[in-house]
Amino acid sequence: MIDTTSYTIYRIYQKEGMTKRFIKGGLSLKEAQAHCNDPETSSKTAKKRRGGCVSEWFDSYTNR
Repeated sequence: MIDTTSYTIYRIYQKEGMTKRFIKGGLSLKEAQAHCNDPETSSKTAKKRRGGCVSEWFDSYTNR
């Protein structure tokens, strides 16, 4: 059976009140996992810091 579920990636912020941000959609499970396993998708491990953010963040995926 082929899995046709698609996944969406959101950036989740630690600071209360900050809304999650849509990053990518329509991905396979493998694509979503690969994205979220990249060190650049977390403020704690990213080498290229995304300037101007006032909160720690990480990217997460969901099938909803």
